[in-house]
Amino acid sequence: MFTKGTLLGLIDEVTAKALASGALLPIRTAAECVDHDGIGYVVRILSNLVRKDEDRLKQAQQKGRNPFLPYEEELFVADVGPSHVALLNKFNVIERHLLIVTKEFEDQENLLTPADFSALWTCMKEYDAVGFYNGGEAAGASQRHKHLQVVPRQLADQGPALPIQPLIDEVEEEGKITRLRTFDFLHCFARFELDSSGLPLDPAEQSFGLYTDMLAELGMATPVRGEAVRQSGPYCLVTTRQWMLLVPRSKEFCGDISVNSLGFTGCLLVRKEEHLEHLKKAGPLSILKAVCIPCQNND
Repeated sequence: MFTKGTLLGLIDEVTAKALASGALLPIRTAAECVDHDGIGYVVRILSNLVRKDEDRLKQAQQKGRNPFLPYEEELFVADVGPSHVALLNKFNVIERHLLIVTKEFEDQENLLTPADFSALWTCMKEYDAVGFYNGGEAAGASQRHKHLQVVPRQLADQGPALPIQPLIDEVEEEGKITRLRTFDFLHCFARFELDSSGLPLDPAEQSFGLYTDMLAELGMATPVRGEAVRQSGPYCLVTTRQWMLLVPRSKEFCGDISVNSLGFTGCLLVRKEEHLEHLKKAGPLSILKAVCIPCQNND
């Protein structure tokens, strides 16, 4: 375990060594802002996915080799409690992108546990970050081994750190499950009850309880303490130090555009310029809506 207050320094130290050795292979992007319904969505155009595609092909040829068992030692940052490790994302688009991985194999389609949230918040307490989870392949997960992810909260170069912040600001009440105004698809949103420092009260426990309540609200399977419970459908989960968002998914792609959990913070990735043009024409919110489940009875 790392000493409190040292995680960012460890990340930067490991990053420098991994870049020098070639173990870390960042993917360069160019970013563009696309406005839709008053939100400035950040769209990154990936400049080079050849290495990542080659790595996925290699794994497929090796009959689904698990890159986390064993993980690359050069990407190891720290132990995060008894059951998880923090690793650098080998093909990172965003700097300081951490993977919070179970030490033993657990399936990505198993529901999150109190231990998962404890590991996540061990990292989230260290710096202002966004934690997220792609629950299944249709939600954007590329690996079957359970892993949460953490990136710095500053995801936009201009405007709010998170593009959807104007929607967040419209919700004032803490601890109540509600919806975001323009998200015209099935989802749940809630602000945490915060302590005087601005962090959630008992963050791991409050997060697990809110996660359970959101799944129940959406009619999905809910976790049982001490048991491995399979999810009843794919979903994306996003959390910051102030709030949590859960979005059931119907599919990964809208045309050629893949959407993962960060899409619901207002950050999207495209592989080609023509995909960007399609996104501009359709509108980012329409892309999100296309990969989600429609609201029932327009409620």
